[in-house]
Amino acid sequence: MKIVLEEFTIDSDSSFRLFRPRLSQVFYWHFHPEFELVYIEGTNGTRHVGEHISRFENSDLVFIGSNIPHLNFDYMVKTDYEKVVLQVRQDFLQSAFGNTPELAAVFRLFKLSQHGIAFGTEIKKQVGKRLKELSELTQFEQFLEILSIFQFLANTQDYVLLHEKPVENQYNKKDQERIKRLYQFIDENYQRKIELHEVADMSNLSEAAFCRYFKKMTRVTFTEFLNHYRVNQAKNLLLLDKNVTETCFECGFESMSYFNRTFKKLTGENPLAFKKRYFSKE
Repeated sequence: MKIVLEEFTIDSDSSFRLFRPRLSQVFYWHFHPEFELVYIEGTNGTRHVGEHISRFENSDLVFIGSNIPHLNFDYMVKTDYEKVVLQVRQDFLQSAFGNTPELAAVFRLFKLSQHGIAFGTEIKKQVGKRLKELSELTQFEQFLEILSIFQFLANTQDYVLLHEKPVENQYNKKDQERIKRLYQFIDENYQRKIELHEVADMSNLSEAAFCRYFKKMTRVTFTEFLNHYRVNQAKNLLLLDKNVTETCFECGFESMSYFNRTFKKLTGENPLAFKKRYFSKE
């Protein structure tokens, strides 16, 4: 699975997209202009939205505003779970908000989403059930149900804001294109040693400035990001029955000791134990 700046095109005849991603093996720190309602159940995990980091227990329901960076909620989840993601256009109902009094509460909800909103237990239960049933409806019925869900969320007091102030959109078009090029470069070159000056030159920055910039954009250092990517690729190779030594060097690690240490730090077990655990289940 590639790590990319998330981009998608909603069909021209639709204002939303509904999907059920499974990304537990992928470190997917990303942002996008669409508003996103995320529901996950059946597991515990980490909620990392903007500057906010906390744990959720059993389930989570979070409404994330436009261009707020966040980590996939199922990252490193090892138990079975169910996840539904609803994304709606950045301009969803914008022309209607100002002219339709009945949408005033939903409009406030969308404004609050720039803080990141996490909902309480009973709300999670009710909305999660409705989100899971959306796929059974026609597209027009889905639109009406989505609007009803937002109205329901807009009228509850059972929520917490994840940030005191709205998260500002720090990602202009230039930043987005720059990060996209960096992600593509990593995907194409992770199997070899990547020098810091290469990615700094790509970004037209000094090495020190690039390190500060990358940490600001992704919340992790370039080395941490690259290690996450390489470990994700290593998992895929191990599950294809590659041996540990082959996997180490095919994923760009320069020594077995560093590979083992990094893999264990990020997954909680060494590569051989990971492989044995998987194949013992087969």
